[in-house]
Amino acid sequence: VQLQASGGGLVQPGGSLRLSCAASGSIFSIHYMGWHRQAPGKQRELVAGVPDGRSPNYADSVKGRFTVSRDNAKNTVYLQMNSLKPEDTAVYYCIASVTSRGSSTSNTYWGQGTLVTVSS
Repeated sequence: VQLQASGGGLVQPGGSLRLSCAASGSIFSIHYMGWHRQAPGKQRELVAGVPDGRSPNYADSVKGRFTVSRDNAKNTVYLQMNSLKPEDTAVYYCIASVTSRGSSTSNTYWGQGTLVTVSS
């Protein structure tokens, strides 16, 4: 299973970006998809996630500004980021919990990361 993230870039404070992450490979089912981020000198932290069949969850720091969504037909998770702040600058990683075809257990996979820079 591979996760391919895209959509990062440079944006001014108050601007918007949309990240996408598509899962591919031998997928039987995806139980969870979401986003984490890691700012320079800081630990990786949860941003938002969508458990299968449940409501999304968000870090307090992004509530009301970011929206996470899934397209199950495309095995893709999105992160719409509005009202961006300089403190949102980080490498954003997508994450998925996936059961592969022929397997009875799930594994966690990470995307390669996409850089979001919020600066004037």
